[in-house]
Amino acid sequence: MLVLTRKREQSIVIGDNVEIMVLGVSGDKVRLGITAPREVEVFRKEVIADRAGAQADTDADTEIVEVEAVAAEPEA
Repeated sequence: MLVLTRKREQSIVIGDNVEIMVLGVSGDKVRLGITAPREVEVFRKEVIADRAGAQADTDADTEIVEVEAVAAEPEA
């Protein structure tokens, strides 16, 4: 893990096109601004964990059945 120290209005850049700026600090909360192309999805980590948990619940309730298609033989 890379650990950086930034002050308000300072940024880090990830790759060529993602910028994360510290907008403000208030107590133990940090406000971040993220500039990224629309095709880059940005989520809070807890949202991803919630989605994974919901998907696991859905998968447990769903039975997957594989069906093989067989061509009917013509009647003589």
